[in-house]
Amino acid sequence: MLEYEFMRRSFVMGIIIAMIAPTVGYFLVLRRQSIIGDTLSHVALAGVALGMITNVYPLYTAILFTIIAAVGIEYLREKYENYAELSLSIVLSAGVGLASVLTSLGNTQGILSYLFGSLSLVSNKEIILVTALGIIILATILILYKKLFYMTFDEESAYLSGIPVKAINLYFSILVAVTIAISMRIVGILLISSLMILPVAASLIIANSFKKGLLYSIVFGVISVIVGLILSYYLNLASGGTIVLTSLILLIITIIKDIKK
Repeated sequence: MLEYEFMRRSFVMGIIIAMIAPTVGYFLVLRRQSIIGDTLSHVALAGVALGMITNVYPLYTAILFTIIAAVGIEYLREKYENYAELSLSIVLSAGVGLASVLTSLGNTQGILSYLFGSLSLVSNKEIILVTALGIIILATILILYKKLFYMTFDEESAYLSGIPVKAINLYFSILVAVTIAISMRIVGILLISSLMILPVAASLIIANSFKKGLLYSIVFGVISVIVGLILSYYLNLASGGTIVLTSLILLIITIIKDIKK
C-alpha cells in the first residue's frame, strides 16, 4: 500500500488532520458548539463550487468562505445574545442555498471528491498547505490553552478576569473554519464534523481529566484515520466514510466497555 505515492501523501495529510480536528472539536463540544462543524462544512461546499466555476484552487475559496462564515457567526451571536444557536442556523441556510446555486451555474463534476474525500487526488501542494496550517492551529491551541480552558467552563468570569474573550472567540472560530476547509480532501465536507466530534465523544466516556480527554481525543482521531485509510484502500471505499465509521465503532466500543464496568 505504501509503495504508492498518493497513499503516502494521504497518510501524512490524514494524520495531521487527525490531530487537528479532534483538538478543535474537543473545545467545541465542551462549549456546546459542536453543530458549528456542520454549519461551516456546508459553507465550505459553496466555496469549493465557486472555485471550480472560476478556475481558482477550490481549497483557497473554501478557506475564504469558511473564514467569512466564522466571522459572521460571531457577529450574529452578539446580535442574538439570548438565541446564540440561531446564528448557526442562519449561516447554515445561507451556505446550503449558496452551494446549491453555485453548483448549478458551471462545471462542478469533481465536487463529489470534496463531499466524501478522495485519496488519489491528494496533491503535494495540499500536503504543504495542510502541514503549515496544521502547525499554526496546534501552536495556537498550545499558546492559548489556559485561556481557552478558562473560557470553556466560565466565559463570563474569563472576561471579568481580563481575558480578551471576544477576540479569542473570533480567532478560535477562524481556526475551526480553516480546520474544516483543509480536511475536506481526506474526510470530505459532509463528514469532517464527525471526525471533530466522534473521537471527543469517545474520550469523554473514559477520561477523568480535561488534559486526558484532549489526549484521548487525538489518539482516537489518529486511530480512526489510519484504520479508515487502510480499509478505504483495500476495500476501494470512500476514505471519509471509512474514517468516520471507524471512529463510530471506537465510540461504540468505549460505550460497551463503560457499561460492563
